[in-house]
Amino acid sequence: MPDLLLELFSEEIPARMQARAADDLKKMITDRLVAAGLVYEGAKAFATPRRLALTVHGVPARQPDLKEERKGPKVGAPEQAIAGFLRAAGLASIDQATVQADKKGDFYVAVTEKAGRAAIDVIADMIPEVVRGFPWPKSMRWGTGRLAWVRPLHSIVATFGPETEEPEIVTFDIDGIAGGNVTRGHRFMAPGEITVKRFDDYVAALERAKVVLDPARRMDMIRADAKDLAFAQGYELVEDEVLLAEVAGLVEWPVTLMGEFDRAFLDIPGEVIRATIRANQKCFVLRDPTTAKLTNKFILVANIEASDGGKAIVAGNERVIRARLSDAKFFYDTDLKTKLEDRLPKFSQIVFHEKLGTQAERIERITALAKELAPLVGADPAKAERAAQLCKADLLTEVVGEFPELQGLMGKYYALAQGEDEAVAQASEDHYKPVGPKDSVPADPVSIAVALADKIDTLVGFWVIDEKPTGSKDPYALRRAALGAIRILLDAGIRIRLTEMWESTFGRLQFSAAFREFIANYVKAAKDIEKLNLPGLLTAANDAAQIYLKSAEVKAREKTRYPELSKGLLDFFADRLKVQLREQGARHDLVDAVFALEGQDDLLMIVRRVEALGKFLDTDDGKNLLAGVKRASNILRIEEKKDGKSFAGAPDAALLKEPEEKALAAAIETAKADASAAVAKEDFAAAMSAMAKLRPTVDAFFDKVTVNADDKALRENRLTLLNEIREATRAVADFSKIEG
Repeated sequence: MPDLLLELFSEEIPARMQARAADDLKKMITDRLVAAGLVYEGAKAFATPRRLALTVHGVPARQPDLKEERKGPKVGAPEQAIAGFLRAAGLASIDQATVQADKKGDFYVAVTEKAGRAAIDVIADMIPEVVRGFPWPKSMRWGTGRLAWVRPLHSIVATFGPETEEPEIVTFDIDGIAGGNVTRGHRFMAPGEITVKRFDDYVAALERAKVVLDPARRMDMIRADAKDLAFAQGYELVEDEVLLAEVAGLVEWPVTLMGEFDRAFLDIPGEVIRATIRANQKCFVLRDPTTAKLTNKFILVANIEASDGGKAIVAGNERVIRARLSDAKFFYDTDLKTKLEDRLPKFSQIVFHEKLGTQAERIERITALAKELAPLVGADPAKAERAAQLCKADLLTEVVGEFPELQGLMGKYYALAQGEDEAVAQASEDHYKPVGPKDSVPADPVSIAVALADKIDTLVGFWVIDEKPTGSKDPYALRRAALGAIRILLDAGIRIRLTEMWESTFGRLQFSAAFREFIANYVKAAKDIEKLNLPGLLTAANDAAQIYLKSAEVKAREKTRYPELSKGLLDFFADRLKVQLREQGARHDLVDAVFALEGQDDLLMIVRRVEALGKFLDTDDGKNLLAGVKRASNILRIEEKKDGKSFAGAPDAALLKEPEEKALAAAIETAKADASAAVAKEDFAAAMSAMAKLRPTVDAFFDKVTVNADDKALRENRLTLLNEIREATRAVADFSKIEG
């Protein structure tokens, strides 16, 4: 079957847009092919700085013929209706229609057959549609044309045909750009025209013209050449996949070269050197494999095989890097002249969020919470307090202003430089962690205390002002904050009750919010008082403000809002924990079953309970008990709805008639006591074993006892006994939440 080759040749496409554009081109063309009945065998898209290319192989030569049936009026319908039907169906007379019967009678049906079009004609229609509607993030117009493209579009290669024949050119015209079979090679080394036929011929022709079409291959070439060049000089490449992908999008014919900079710049932290070289010149840094420290060498990737071996290119990059590193060194040296704590007053002038106050207020809250958390995580409270005070200070430094991605890390360097304790300094870097699922979590107790305080303040704060994530929108990264807190607690094996952890933060936030609300109203009133020129009244108002802030009204507002906020946050953490455990292979319904119990806010214990529950449900006893509990719950739900009441409380022992119901009642009492005692000792495996002992008596009860007995008192007592089964299992989990 024929293959399609499509190339859109333009001026340089920004590297960040290339991969998405290649995917969009593939999807837009192949979706339209399938919609047109042209089901293809395979497709692959490519991108270089100056072209998007697509190959689709195994495309049918023609669309399939279409048979269409149009139902018309009833036989014997008025002539007007029949005439309208004939016009719509394209029939000359009613004799060309067939008659079909259904439940309502005989109807005229027009059967028309439409021959499929040649695939090349269908493709000729779709390419202009795709080009004109291409979803570039940004596009431009040029010259006098109306076409919009990311950069000026010069030509389009579009050929279609089988391997055994000369392919045809797909003919169309888009603002003067016609389909053709001519492209161009490398801008400098092979700028002439190249006539191509099909994909294999196209790739080979581009290679001869110094263009590597496949971005993955360009990445492999750069990586391999850079490693070889570094190894030959006794160095090691500091790999950077994000930068590698970007550089591969900047060149069509990668040529790897090595440059160097003054050793004096190695006094700057290595991360600053790397960020400077990476951001400004898109170059890779090297390190000494024996010491793991950066060297004064770097790798650059040129887009040309220069006649001088690249000397001029290297020299140009060295000049720019020298200037940029000079700036970085100046920033770093300037930052060292000001202590971190001396920067803190400026935070009072920076608003964190209009409803949550300034950065200074936030730092105060984080500091207070970190000090409270310190004993619970095994940290020194004084160190945790100091670390929290300083952890945001580097946000106001010159280096972080230039390279925001170095926040935290630079705080560590500056803290160490001014003689801070190592744990305090490390917390500056670690308190942001983890920033992603693959990132490490803080290990030092001081870092853990500050990291938790930072994340909890963020979560509680935005819950207080009702700025919660909705659907796919999470502008304040609250899901990431919750997952981070969960990972920290679980990885470190820390026992903390969530509700206690955020209660004090909530109180501080509520007080702060109440304060700002009151002061806003007070300032407005004070201006009016000043107009009256009554200083005594103004003093009295000031005194009233202080009294108000200590009043029961503020405390009452805290109490009324806290339970609702606490439940909402706990549900949010439960959802995030389910995500975390699901990635580890755990069942989300077991998390629901544990969280459904009262007072479950100790994540470590929840996970242990979930693990024990999962193992229990994998046994025959667990599966059968679950089935029995669900059967009891289903009966209860039906009967409670029918009677309009619940069957809570203990069953009447005098009404237990059958041996099986007596045995079940006794077994429930024993299981409840044993399971509760095991849970109190946090021995969840033993609690599950206690529940397992219910299985034979539950099975026997359902086999021998009729729950809905004719005797009303007997029936209600047996339903109460069923409720006891449900309540007994709640010692370990809410079995109604478990699937299966």
